[in-house]
Amino acid sequence: MSVAVTPAHAVRRSFASRLARLSPFGLGHTKPKHFRDMLGIVWRNRDNLPYAYKIITRGVCDGCALGVAGLYDWTIKGPHVCMTRLNLLRLNTAPALDHARLADVAALEKLDNAQLRELGRLAHPMIREAGDAGFRRITWDEAHARIAAKIRATDPRRLAFFITARGVTNEIYYMAQKTARFLGTNNVDNAARICHSPSTAAMKRTLGVAASTCGYKDWYGTDLIVFFGSNPANDQPVSTKYLHEAKALGTKVVLVNPYREPGMDRYWVPSTAKSAVFGTDLMDHWFPVTQGGDIPFLYGVLKILFAEGWLNHDFIRDHTAGVPELRAACEALDWDILERRAGLTRDSMREFAALIRDAKNAVLVWSMGITQHPFGADGVQMILNLGLVRGYVGRDKNGLMPIRGHSSVQGGGEMGCYATVFPGLKAINPDNAAALSAEYGFPVPDWTGLTTTEMVEACERGDLDLFYNLGGNLLRNLPDPEHVRACLAKVPVRVHQDIILNDQMLIPAR
Repeated sequence: MSVAVTPAHAVRRSFASRLARLSPFGLGHTKPKHFRDMLGIVWRNRDNLPYAYKIITRGVCDGCALGVAGLYDWTIKGPHVCMTRLNLLRLNTAPALDHARLADVAALEKLDNAQLRELGRLAHPMIREAGDAGFRRITWDEAHARIAAKIRATDPRRLAFFITARGVTNEIYYMAQKTARFLGTNNVDNAARICHSPSTAAMKRTLGVAASTCGYKDWYGTDLIVFFGSNPANDQPVSTKYLHEAKALGTKVVLVNPYREPGMDRYWVPSTAKSAVFGTDLMDHWFPVTQGGDIPFLYGVLKILFAEGWLNHDFIRDHTAGVPELRAACEALDWDILERRAGLTRDSMREFAALIRDAKNAVLVWSMGITQHPFGADGVQMILNLGLVRGYVGRDKNGLMPIRGHSSVQGGGEMGCYATVFPGLKAINPDNAAALSAEYGFPVPDWTGLTTTEMVEACERGDLDLFYNLGGNLLRNLPDPEHVRACLAKVPVRVHQDIILNDQMLIPAR
């Protein structure tokens, strides 16, 4: 049975929004100031412009997960211009920091992280011991010797390693986890733990692989792209060029999110002349679920799909298991509960289901608006369930896509830089530990390590003797920064390996 649905959630743009089309470059409207900011980037890098140009034209982007090489990629004709990448330029072109500035931590504590970055690159090993007013410079040999001595004197279970997810290559990830396991610990984790770890868990158990089933190229020519808990215009701005091109080919864009993101409503793509001047309307439909309401919303959508028979029966028969149980779970749920918890009516869910029904091809995209909940893996699971009952897997112009904000999130898991898996996302157990030990030539521990949040909890209990941070800033990445600060201050030795200064480094040692 086919049911006509009134598009209550089709995007209706205000007069001011329509007027923006007549305002060149969106002048006077809320939007990124691309060209003004580009001039600012040139000014900030004026002391090293040739190197900055070399990085932009020949380097790999260390911003989001897209990984553009130079100004181009393998999908879109023409150059990419992305403010995320340009804002990261100074990390590469900045001169060395005057290490004398580190002698007075009290003065540094008055600066925010942006101001700390502007001081320049950390060019030398520095040390601050308990009671010191600041840091003093030491040699590389002394730094290595001090760290090694502490590791030798410590139970491996009292060591922990945290690795960031931006600008870290697969090779670094691999060596970090191998080094930790050589030292006898599985307490090694990366920043994906606090962003897309729920995606890894749900995709691994459902699909057998914890990676996107498609690429950006599949956005071209697909009927529908749905963004759940995502704001790519802000977090992966280069993706707006892909959306601009996809829209030109007839793709509909849907946003399922509590907030109507301005950048997803209308965006001025700076590397496309027409869009840079007049802007591009990106989303066609917006479904404002309540915070955390994605799961009941999707249960309602699936309930309708099952009731109406709007399914890919061949795909379900040939490639899935457990669909009858999923159907029974959906049918058992009360509509009043689903509507109340989703923050949307049954008619709204039917409208979304009709969009899915009419989409022979679709790409379902999600980000941290889904994963950063206590039930994040369950939210991802529901998106996967929707994609599987419709057969949006294994074909061009279809896919299930966790969209990453950092350049190396996927690689960290695949390389085994996780407390809960070995390389290749293999489970930590005696058999896999024995196989890896034989491959490496040294004993690999077979116990599950501490995750990132568990490491901080171990700091609070006094269960860590050495905490090694390669990049990152847990003080700003985890909730309750004052609690995190108090926990980190209890560790006897903290090692921070980075190219810039941040406020986590200023926390005194015990």
